[in-house]
Amino acid sequence: MLPIDLEKIHYVFHVSILKIEIQPDITSNEEPIRILAREIKELRKKQIALVMVLWKRHGVEEVTWELEEAMRK
Repeated sequence: MLPIDLEKIHYVFHVSILKIEIQPDITSNEEPIRILAREIKELRKKQIALVMVLWKRHGVEEVTWELEEAMRK
C-alpha cells in the first residue's frame, strides 16, 4: 500500500518513484520485524507449519506467509 501522499499519482508512475537499495552481492535489504500468526496446514499425509511475518522490505512494511522451518534458520 502506498503512502497517502502518493495515492493521487497515477499507478504507472509508482514504480519510478520507489527506491530499492540493492547490495553489492545483488541482494536487497529485507528484515523480519515480527511473527503475527502461526497456522498448521493439513495435507493428505503431513502437516506444514506456517507463520505470518511482518517484513521491512525496501522501506515498506509487508506481510507474507512463510514456512516456519525456513524462518528458524
